[in-house]
Amino acid sequence: MAVDISPDVAEGSARKVTVPKLRLVNSRAGRIGVIVFVVFVVALPLNFGDTYWLGVLNSAGIVGIAAIGLNILTGYAGQLSLGHAAFVSVGAFVTQWLGGQLGMPMIVWLPAAGLAAGLVGAAVAPFALRLRGPYLAIVSLALVAIGIYVARNIPSITGGNEGTIVNAPVTLGPIDFENLTIGPLAFGREQGMFILIWAMVGLFVLLTANVMRTRSGRAMQAIRDHDMAAEVLGVRMMRTQANAFILSTFIAGVSGGLLAVNLEYIRPDSFSIALSVQYLAIIVIGGMASLWGPILGALFVTMVPVIVDLFSDSLPFLQHGGTDGMSTTDLSLVLYGLMIVIFLLAEPKGLIAILRRLRRRFS
Repeated sequence: MAVDISPDVAEGSARKVTVPKLRLVNSRAGRIGVIVFVVFVVALPLNFGDTYWLGVLNSAGIVGIAAIGLNILTGYAGQLSLGHAAFVSVGAFVTQWLGGQLGMPMIVWLPAAGLAAGLVGAAVAPFALRLRGPYLAIVSLALVAIGIYVARNIPSITGGNEGTIVNAPVTLGPIDFENLTIGPLAFGREQGMFILIWAMVGLFVLLTANVMRTRSGRAMQAIRDHDMAAEVLGVRMMRTQANAFILSTFIAGVSGGLLAVNLEYIRPDSFSIALSVQYLAIIVIGGMASLWGPILGALFVTMVPVIVDLFSDSLPFLQHGGTDGMSTTDLSLVLYGLMIVIFLLAEPKGLIAILRRLRRRFS
């Protein structure tokens, strides 16, 4: 859709000053890409019924949404954060409270999960954004510890240390994504969740693309590239960074809501520093400050624990039965750290830059 803005006509002059049209997708290639993505989201679950691999893709889509939020804060606004898991946990537990305990529909609990995380982000932003670089990273780590502590001490909502089963309804009007039917076609739970999750992925990619074309989005990138020059040119740094922080945490909350209903069981310790490191690895590997980088990174990073599990029996330094050794979770964290270092040294712009070079070479 296009929003037409009437041109200003200078008094006494016939020349018109035109204002560019605002579009969700502003190029032919982008519109083709949207059509291809929609076909992919519907066609893949129709022709692929393996619940294990659909579950892996669903997990990749959810962490990809959270990584899109972190990419806005770190990639576009230049603020390093290791506390993203705390805001994801807010969205997850709000989903269980509103959807599971109060029985509210998805049209209520999913936006509320994002708004709750965004409100927490708005409360934290004035204090956290006074710091920069490693100081902000350290403070954001503290947010994860505080979030786990608070969640453990409100067992009526979170279940305490033992966690809670999530039974929020995944319905949008008459559409039940856990038992989805389209005409004569019936989808299993993993297939319906795939359509929901990856439709949300596409929605947030479009949202990010349009936000970054606005004045606020350009201000974020100006502050990232040279904050003092941006302030001299009239950019209000604190307000711009706060906008990025709030938008980032809102998206994290929505990701947490989807994570809760996808897993059907959550506990406070699930939202640890390890999860924040995973999000950081995703945007570094996929490519910071790019639209599709978080999605590529999510697909790549989600496959790491899958591959570790496949080869765990062949690795002598892993735990086997009651033997001592490294757990598969610990090995996955080590591999995340190694990949962050490798990509920062070898290809700082991530997988998206590699794909662009390949496309130019073959074209």
